[in-house]
Amino acid sequence: MIIKFAELIITAVVAYLIGSIPTGYIIVKTKTGQDIRQVGSGSTGATNVKRVLGKKWFFIVMILDAIKGAIPVLLAKYFITTAAHLGLADVIAAVAVIIGHSKPVFLGFKGGKSVASGVGTMLALNWIAGLSIAVIWAIITYFTKYVSVGSIIALAASPFIMYYLNAPLAYIVYCSIGAIYIIYLHRENIKRLIQGCENKVR
Repeated sequence: MIIKFAELIITAVVAYLIGSIPTGYIIVKTKTGQDIRQVGSGSTGATNVKRVLGKKWFFIVMILDAIKGAIPVLLAKYFITTAAHLGLADVIAAVAVIIGHSKPVFLGFKGGKSVASGVGTMLALNWIAGLSIAVIWAIITYFTKYVSVGSIIALAASPFIMYYLNAPLAYIVYCSIGAIYIIYLHRENIKRLIQGCENKVR
């Protein structure tokens, strides 16, 4: 029992540390010398990176963050045996990695909004669900021109998609809690949307 509990704790710690790797910050710092946290929204995510380095790096950071989200979940899914039939370790890794991305220990707990990392975790949990969520995000963002609107709607839909695909209950609960958490991180974006001053994708 103690060994199994320790296994889950190690999973959470490793996933958190992987999530804490500040992809956007490292890239912007390396290429320009700027601290991305001092630019635009102050987020280390892809949308803010775009303000400094343009569309190309927006997609690069987004993909890297998605990979960063997927790796800990895949490791937990295939190598952790504790409650494997429930998907418990997978979900613990997923929760830890998005917390790491949004509250990274390496940057004083100030990171991004965990959208790309969150989608990466969902791709690792269930690739059909993850791909569906990514497509919804792309379509909504394309037509509204707001990354935040695409993110909020896609993540709000995630638990329903997991349910429709008969995913384990742990995955559905994770998507529900994860969606609430990531939407909460978008609270300033929501205020700007209401005020009509949210930045559009150009």
